[in-house]
Amino acid sequence: MNCVNWQFAYILKIMMKRRTFLFSLAAGGGVLAFAALCPASEETGAETFEFMLSDAEWRERLSEDAYAVLRHEATERPYTSMLLHEKRAGTYICAGCDRPLYSSSAKFNSGTGWPSFFEALPNAVGTKTDYKLLMSRIEVHCRRCGGHLGHLFDDGPAPTGKRHCINGVAMGFRPADTA
Repeated sequence: MNCVNWQFAYILKIMMKRRTFLFSLAAGGGVLAFAALCPASEETGAETFEFMLSDAEWRERLSEDAYAVLRHEATERPYTSMLLHEKRAGTYICAGCDRPLYSSSAKFNSGTGWPSFFEALPNAVGTKTDYKLLMSRIEVHCRRCGGHLGHLFDDGPAPTGKRHCINGVAMGFRPADTA
């Protein structure tokens, strides 16, 4: 068997084992067992934040889409955010509590369909590990209200090499002063 065929057979074998594992988890109610082994985040217990509202108050304060993203960690469809094309100098703020999150000078075009930044403003965001897609990802949230913003990846540009892939509906924009 040549090298290419061997590699293909090996990859297929791994994929089949993974598929069998996932199907057996789902069929036997193992998803709950797997979830117990892989908690949604590294932190335990309910988190408290400087700015907290009841669920009813969040629903009243936010649009339906912003509520789904900020409070229930949904993801907006790619290429739908008006902030994706925002080019002016200014500051991106949390749609939940108005905390400044990102400077326009840290924004870049990642080609992913969501506003992307190579760094957050100091002490603006927090992170935690989530396993919602049965894999480890770094979730980014507003440090003030805990609102879900998006995810952090290691494929961004210099100087940080990071890509904060942020849902536009989770933010607002304040243009820089012109006076």
